[in-house]
Amino acid sequence: MALAIDTKAPDFTLKTKNADGLADVTLSENFGKKKTILLFFPLAFTSVCMKEMCDVSSSIAAYNDLNAAVYGISVDSPFAQEQMAKIDNLQFPLLSDFNKEVSTAYDVLYADLLGFKGVSKRSAFVIDENGSIIYSESSEDPHDLPNFDAIKAALA
Repeated sequence: MALAIDTKAPDFTLKTKNADGLADVTLSENFGKKKTILLFFPLAFTSVCMKEMCDVSSSIAAYNDLNAAVYGISVDSPFAQEQMAKIDNLQFPLLSDFNKEVSTAYDVLYADLLGFKGVSKRSAFVIDENGSIIYSESSEDPHDLPNFDAIKAALA
């Protein structure tokens, strides 16, 4: 079961990749400054994942207005994620949990999905400026998108 509301969010540093190269993103750098949305998704370039990331990207101004940073997280390599971000013109970073440590820490890792071991479940977390989880959602069905109205309500 995914981490619950009022739980301290496990800190992490993950890699992102863009034209400037690899960069580290550390969750706790947002603490004291802004809220954070973590969107775990199963696999890059799959239709539902691309739809989710594109929908969020097209709404990025609303999240910025709510003083929230948005990160997409999957177990794909940062190089595959970079291509997905380019193709879809995503306006927020995708973070590689290639070693599956963060998905494990947030308890959102499938033991088996279609024969693939250790793929992130489609999950959403909102973390407040103090590092506490204020919204938590995880689905066993990879086709179910997060409740973005509830996510925005948690940010308000």
